[in-house]
Amino acid sequence: MLQELTEKFETVLRNLRGQGKLSEKNIADSMREVRRVLLEADVNYKVARQFIADVEQRAIGQEVLRSITPGQMVIKIIHDELQKLLGEKETPIAFGKGTPGVIMLVGLQGCGKTTLAGKLANYLRRKSRNPLMVAADIYRPAAIEQLKVIGRNLDIQVYSQSTQDAVAISKGAIEHARKNMLDTVIIDTAGRLHINEEMMAELTRIKSATQPAEILFVADSMTGQDAVTTAQSFLQQLDFTGVVLTKLDGDARGGAALSIRAVTARPIKFISVGEKLDQLEPFHPDRMASRILGMGDVVSLVERAQETIDAEKAITLEKKLRRQEFTLEDFYDQLQQVKRMGPLQDLMAMIPGAQAKAFRGLQVDDQALIKVEAIINSMTLQERHKPNILNGSRRKRIAKGSGTSVQDVNRLLNQFNMIQKMIKSMKHGGGKHMSMPFGM
Repeated sequence: MLQELTEKFETVLRNLRGQGKLSEKNIADSMREVRRVLLEADVNYKVARQFIADVEQRAIGQEVLRSITPGQMVIKIIHDELQKLLGEKETPIAFGKGTPGVIMLVGLQGCGKTTLAGKLANYLRRKSRNPLMVAADIYRPAAIEQLKVIGRNLDIQVYSQSTQDAVAISKGAIEHARKNMLDTVIIDTAGRLHINEEMMAELTRIKSATQPAEILFVADSMTGQDAVTTAQSFLQQLDFTGVVLTKLDGDARGGAALSIRAVTARPIKFISVGEKLDQLEPFHPDRMASRILGMGDVVSLVERAQETIDAEKAITLEKKLRRQEFTLEDFYDQLQQVKRMGPLQDLMAMIPGAQAKAFRGLQVDDQALIKVEAIINSMTLQERHKPNILNGSRRKRIAKGSGTSVQDVNRLLNQFNMIQKMIKSMKHGGGKHMSMPFGM
């Protein structure tokens, strides 16, 4: 996520840190590099120009030039201005005073509205809301069925009608929600390949009929400036209240993320960071600014861990570790919890400082975890608890059952033995630290 942007910013910041003394000239040179980084990231040129002007105005002040660590001061200024550009602070989703609270999702076809409806419903349920998803996209083939499949997977209700009137469907959904004690209605509206009067007229009618507390513009972050241009058109006609950036996990440049809030003056409320239905996060401008500048995001990492790691299992595991009873069954369980936290590459990007740079050079293959999972799944319960009984014939059977090679099985067992030795070493205060390699 935004890897290309982060790497380029790190180069500029490294040069700033290396400056023993700063003058107006080398500040101007650094700002020229920052401007180039922003424009290469497909940031709106007006936004880039204003950002540079704001940083320069603060950086050329006497406070920086006379500072003991002027480079660090300028970096702090860049961070503060980047945070301001992204929105300064988190803006929670609004539900309005009435019940149900109505949330309307709008955007072009292909931006990910239908999947987002499921992600948002799943997120709100975890926050003790009781959502209803509404299939109001009556034009795209299979859109209604797609939302129903998502609803079944999440065990969340989906409202639909056989009528071709999206306004009637939306109004009917609100009545259904009231009768069934559902406090949130999420309307998945129709999109088009491009903006047209017919689509906008329908969206305006739905807005008028349902009086939504939130109208969220769904933007495909990978389209860069196109997403910003489209957002401006939707803003003029619908006056949406917030933005959701989808596919941010595949966006290396970050043009939309850095431009859309400044251009529309509407907050980014959520970011979609993966394809799974639990991979939606509230947007925190301060944390995103830190991640873009290569400073990590420990708070988000801890929050993900708290959401996915089972506290009771953690206590049980700790007791097993103390007794040196860590088995392949436990190892498998830990892999499942790590997988639920998201791609390893994204987790590593949240680690600040020197560790982050060390990790960034590694190409982490999430498929390696799938291979490990398959190997352990091909073992019997006895073999998982007592891997020392795995002779040659058993290893061949496991390799065949998991679609891997005997070498892959051997590699996993060697890694597991290393972990057991590390646990034993820590137990006896040996002080020897060993890495835990996941690569197959």
